[in-house]
Amino acid sequence: MKLLNGIIAILAACVLTATAFAASANVDRETLIEAHSALQAGEASKALNLLQAIPESGPQAASAQNLKCRVRYMLQQWSAAAKACTQAVKMDGQNSNYHLWLGRALGEEARSASFLSAFSLGKQVRVEFQTAVRLDPRNGAALSALGEFYVDAPSFMGGGLDKAGSVAQELDRVDPVRAAVLRARIAMARKDYGTAEGYFKEAIADSEHPSRQWATLASFYRRQKQWQQMEWAVRNCAEAAARDPQAGVALFNGASVLIEAKQDPALAAQMLEDYLASPSKTEEGPAFVAHRWLARLKAQLGDAEGAQQEEAAAKALAGEYLPHKDSRN
Repeated sequence: MKLLNGIIAILAACVLTATAFAASANVDRETLIEAHSALQAGEASKALNLLQAIPESGPQAASAQNLKCRVRYMLQQWSAAAKACTQAVKMDGQNSNYHLWLGRALGEEARSASFLSAFSLGKQVRVEFQTAVRLDPRNGAALSALGEFYVDAPSFMGGGLDKAGSVAQELDRVDPVRAAVLRARIAMARKDYGTAEGYFKEAIADSEHPSRQWATLASFYRRQKQWQQMEWAVRNCAEAAARDPQAGVALFNGASVLIEAKQDPALAAQMLEDYLASPSKTEEGPAFVAHRWLARLKAQLGDAEGAQQEEAAAKALAGEYLPHKDSRN
């Protein structure tokens, strides 16, 4: 009888332990979902606080490290981002997107590194993007990142326009819009700007959400100092975004083009206000950055009180944000 009671007690303890573990896992999962929502809303400080509550080992640990990487990336803290993404890859080396984000973080870290460090980091970037593509050949974002690496990197680091062209062919089967944009980048690298413009317009024609591609075309015109065409593309971007609730970030991108070009601050401010009011904010266009840009635009337009409010909003969302030198900041 004592033996039976002992077995029953052990089984009861096991059930309680399993129940507690399941409850804890559910809490971690809900915390992760909340942190992801905060990331998309540009609430960097909130996201980091939430992620600190998730154990460094367990079923949600790799996802938490990847999200931490993306928050740090959004804050332009490249080394910290790369460190967190490295942990995510170590925990789950078969996740294509984890390798993609590690490549992105290492790429940004390389931009401010010494030549020797940049060379080493550049090789790591290539490996991470290649691994992301190998793990998921239909990952359009990873293919695009690898293609752009081949366009931008020198040959001694593994770059090459022919390699980028091969990636564009793979993208044709996965994401024709990204393929057209990559071909435009290749044409720009060859200084064939007419062909590049044609591919950017092809991307607009093929896209279900063309406001993003309009912003990309506007950026192309800015680089060419074709101001009239640039403003035409930005206005088309804003009009397309107004019809597409999923394309709010295009407003952020379009405003960025105007700010970099030092053109039409009133339109740029309106686009940022529309973006911040939209339900489709994403980590691609951090809300705290939008508030910071809007603060400078409002100061430029003579609205000192509005500028102070925007600065306060930016700090509330991301108290750690210390942007690198950027003409837009």
